[in-house]
Amino acid sequence: MTATLNRPVRKQPVKPRTTFRRRLSKWDMKASPYLYISPFFILFGITGLFPLVYTFWVSLHEWHLIMGKGDFVGLQNFANVLGDDRFWGSLFNTFSIFLLSAIPQLVVAVFLAAVLDQHLRAKTFWRMSVLLPYVVTPVAVALIFSKMFAENNGLLNNLLGNFGIDPIMWQTGTLPSHIAIATMVNWRWTGYNALILLAAMQSVPRDLYESAAIDGAGAFRRFFSITLPSIRPTMIFVIITATIGGLQIFAEPKLFDPVNAGGIQGQFQTTVLFLWDMGFQRQNFGKASAVAWLLFLIIVLVGLVNFLISKRIATGDSHRTRGSRRKS
Repeated sequence: MTATLNRPVRKQPVKPRTTFRRRLSKWDMKASPYLYISPFFILFGITGLFPLVYTFWVSLHEWHLIMGKGDFVGLQNFANVLGDDRFWGSLFNTFSIFLLSAIPQLVVAVFLAAVLDQHLRAKTFWRMSVLLPYVVTPVAVALIFSKMFAENNGLLNNLLGNFGIDPIMWQTGTLPSHIAIATMVNWRWTGYNALILLAAMQSVPRDLYESAAIDGAGAFRRFFSITLPSIRPTMIFVIITATIGGLQIFAEPKLFDPVNAGGIQGQFQTTVLFLWDMGFQRQNFGKASAVAWLLFLIIVLVGLVNFLISKRIATGDSHRTRGSRRKS
């Protein structure tokens, strides 16, 4: 009993007192990352999210450009747009010009990037040269190509006439006008995409090329087996951005025929050009907002399809790589 009473009593550890500075430091560690990224979300909310929500609100009303807000009509504007043949025609023109521009653009951009990735003299000069078309304003590009594709005394028709070929109706024909506008888009954006792909190619380790060359792989085999798989993430980025930009094309078809928005019969009127005509020429902001939201949903859907396809390709390649490693 005496031994038990004489046993020293253990003192409980005293918790350090939380001072104001310590609480402030703890709060700073938790809140500062959100404060650092908040400017982006604030700007996105002001310039992106709010216009998107407000456009949907406008699409639910009869909205005139001058008279302003009218009666609430719900989804009637969407129904009217979907029942308009001009909308479907503009959608066909948009996808046609997009396919005629995006596919050759990406192929040529990959080829240019591969050439610029070689040991060339005056590398900086050639890299800046492919970027010059992107620097030129769309108005200047449209003026130059409008003269080239003019139906009367145009440069291309004059050249074709020297070979006995009849003049091509570049502005009144559907397919020729799509080819002409796609050529304008390709000329302006190919060099820009080529530099992005070039930056990805330069990040590929050179040891892989040297090992493949020692094993007897030629230039084409090294390109398709090493270069393209290594730059796949950048290729996906370029494809998605080209898809978004291609479905929003406006300046080139608008300036190709400034008098008639999209041609006399709407043969190259894109969806954004149809939106502009509905909003500012016909002064029907309700239907124009409905067109904007339908185009937004189409772009999201196409972008999602691109993402899923690219992800599946990447997954299939990884499975094949694992299988080859197991066999070896």
